[in-house]
Amino acid sequence: MTFDLDELTDAVGTRHRPVADTPRIVCLVPSITELICELELADSLVGRTGFCIHPRERLRTVPKVGGTKDVKLDAIRALAPTHVIVNIDENRRETVDELATFVPEIIVTHPCVPADNFALYRLLGGVFGRAAEAAQLADGLRAALDEAAEVTAALPPERVLYLIWREPWMTVASATYISAMLAAVGWITLPQEASLRYPTVDWQAPWVADAARVFLSTEPYTFGERHMAEVAALSGRPVNLIDGEMASWYGSRAIAGLRYLAALRRRLAV
Repeated sequence: MTFDLDELTDAVGTRHRPVADTPRIVCLVPSITELICELELADSLVGRTGFCIHPRERLRTVPKVGGTKDVKLDAIRALAPTHVIVNIDENRRETVDELATFVPEIIVTHPCVPADNFALYRLLGGVFGRAAEAAQLADGLRAALDEAAEVTAALPPERVLYLIWREPWMTVASATYISAMLAAVGWITLPQEASLRYPTVDWQAPWVADAARVFLSTEPYTFGERHMAEVAALSGRPVNLIDGEMASWYGSRAIAGLRYLAALRRRLAV
């Protein structure tokens, strides 16, 4: 498989060329670090954030360079990367600007809906010489999207409240990747109109009553069974825990995520 330059254009319009030599990659995005390993590039990964935890065994010896928001620039400089992979939502603009002063290639990512992962696979597969691996992932994503479509065809849409934080209670707006993943299996997140991507929840707001159920995400807040009774009392709705990585991680995880959500949708519909 070959790639044209348009397919090697990142989220801010920068065109990247295929590597000629072995790359030195620092990835500041947890889910894309996992994708890098799925593309058989773990040996080229020289740095990651402390939140880049999957696959654990492959990453055990890869140096940490801080968090997604508090990146240690000196640590990255010492690693002399040829490429740093960042994300518009995960990383600070000022951090990326500073990295650009000493890193030859900054690859900016920003998947907004599940299908955006096709372009992400092509971009990283094309830049790093992993076309076959990228094509295999694309096949998996296509099959997972088809499975999700079967669920939405079989079940009516259901409005849900997806909680990501406590004190204050916070949810996701419709213009988020999480919302798009849930929508792929027919779950419509509330509120449908919000000025913020991650709005706070007023339990007395009229739209709360429109939710058929409430999901408690396991990340970024570590919701667990201990929170279910509290949220059920506040919402008056059924409450379910949901794997936050499956709903929010793009890259290769989107494949397993869509299948997980499709299975969960079927189970809760019974």
